[in-house]
Amino acid sequence: MTARPTARVAGPEDWPQVVALRTRVFVDEQGVPPEVEQDAADATAVHAVALDPAGRVVATGRLLERGGRAVVGRMAVDAAARGGGYGAAVLAELHRQAAARGLPEVELHAQVGARGFYERAGYTAVGGEYEEAGIRHVTMRRRL
Repeated sequence: MTARPTARVAGPEDWPQVVALRTRVFVDEQGVPPEVEQDAADATAVHAVALDPAGRVVATGRLLERGGRAVVGRMAVDAAARGGGYGAAVLAELHRQAAARGLPEVELHAQVGARGFYERAGYTAVGGEYEEAGIRHVTMRRRL
């Protein structure tokens, strides 16, 4: 039996792999414009990563604070690693980081295709679907 994936806060040494992963997932796979994918919030966000057994970053996400609420975004899992628990590990680490900052609630803009993943992690949709970066999304929230 293999160990469940774990995640940790990313360090500067992880950034090149984080950028490469997000580019593969968002720009190459999903057609998000590169100038939209990276933004100024990357500099102040807490980034989390999960690594495969070979030490490659295969999942990532970031945490921002807005108006007393944690906001999770830029969740990306390498296509070959999907379904392996890496995304769940990153999300759990981002929840730990939000709780450590005393934030009571987490919000995210889920791609509609990933809604079930977030519902399994305790999120509930608030409001209807909308388009963001050319992709259907729904806002979801979860208490910590």
